[in-house]
Amino acid sequence: MMTNNTANPMETGGDEIERFALEECIKRQRVDHRVAVMVFPAGRCELTVKFARLGARVTAAAPPAKADEIRGRILANGLGEEICFTELELTDIPDPLPDEPYDIIVIRHGLCHLPYVEARKVVRQLMLRLRIGGKLYISILGLHSELADGYAHGNHSVEERFSELTPAMAKKYGINGPVCLYSERNLFLLLLEAGASVLRTLTTTYGNVKAVAVRV
Repeated sequence: MMTNNTANPMETGGDEIERFALEECIKRQRVDHRVAVMVFPAGRCELTVKFARLGARVTAAAPPAKADEIRGRILANGLGEEICFTELELTDIPDPLPDEPYDIIVIRHGLCHLPYVEARKVVRQLMLRLRIGGKLYISILGLHSELADGYAHGNHSVEERFSELTPAMAKKYGINGPVCLYSERNLFLLLLEAGASVLRTLTTTYGNVKAVAVRV
């Protein structure tokens, strides 16, 4: 497991897990020209735009407070036909979601803001929104990243690990409220317990944890 406590643990677009997801989209496009993708949270829409330009139908999902910003970014990129926005909180997933079942779902850091047991329920719900053979790509903040410096629950079991970062870390990275930081093994077990088949896990040089799982 590689860590680098001086590096920024808040990786953005272009990291390993997003490249894997984009490569999967390209492969699926060669076989079936209708590829449905969901990205949460959509953020600045860089990843949703990349999927759309590959020919996928993309759902950009985010909490309601981000609705106007994300709709504006979609229109600014001229991709109003290819990308739709939906309001989404992981604790209250609408049924149905636009364009489900999906071929690909990408979840970027959002699970950290939930206790482990609740995150497991969310992953189970998301797996059911995939086609059989569809893949879930998860990026989550790591227990072996800089964020764990002074983290009060660092020695707790993952089921009990849910606390705020130190004030310095919270301010540095804009992460408010309690979070659950994960080891690679924690994420692997989360996916297994949620009924997913785990294809790959990895820990980045920043200490973040990533995984790819498939619905079987």
